[in-house]
Amino acid sequence: MADVSTPFHPHTLVLASTSRYRAALLKRLGWRFDICPPQVDETPVLGESPHDCALRLALAKALAVARQSNWQSAWVVGSDQTATLDGAQIIGKPGTHERAREQLRAASGQTMHFHTGLALVNISEKAERALVVSTEVRFRLLSEDVIERYLLAERPYDCAGSAKSEGMGIGLLEAILGPDPSALVGLPLIALSGLLLEAGFQLPGPIALEDISAS
Repeated sequence: MADVSTPFHPHTLVLASTSRYRAALLKRLGWRFDICPPQVDETPVLGESPHDCALRLALAKALAVARQSNWQSAWVVGSDQTATLDGAQIIGKPGTHERAREQLRAASGQTMHFHTGLALVNISEKAERALVVSTEVRFRLLSEDVIERYLLAERPYDCAGSAKSEGMGIGLLEAILGPDPSALVGLPLIALSGLLLEAGFQLPGPIALEDISAS
């Protein structure tokens, strides 16, 4: 997890998430950041598309943290991801072995669409940007044995769709089509880099330069 013990210049960055995957991704950009869990109801709105749900929740998470008195001058990153097989029904995190098995059975030989919402908000600057990065994931035909072996090995019960592309789940896939590979893991770093550069951040961040100086 990022070092959050000291402030840094010129910007304060906050991740509105408790996801260790998003924290690990954000750390790759070389900036120290704080982590603040957003208090947001993530229930989809009736009739809302998976794309629009991801966009709404990413912005809601960022705003929930940015509006707190101690973060109103900070740049707050929010993100949310939805997955769907039919373009309408959102596939959630399985939570259990049985549900993960059912998700992979349904995905076998099919194409799953992931929509990763991203928001960057700063209340004092009156800045608010939000977007969605979509990724198409094609699954191989999966036998019952393959599904069971994978689930026992990786236990991807906190992953929507039940296949971790950054782990052993990559072996279940036939193709990944999209503009930003990090979006599938949960935080679109290419898109976020663009938003941070527009906000005045330098990339790579100071941590990367500190590591070079220390070596």
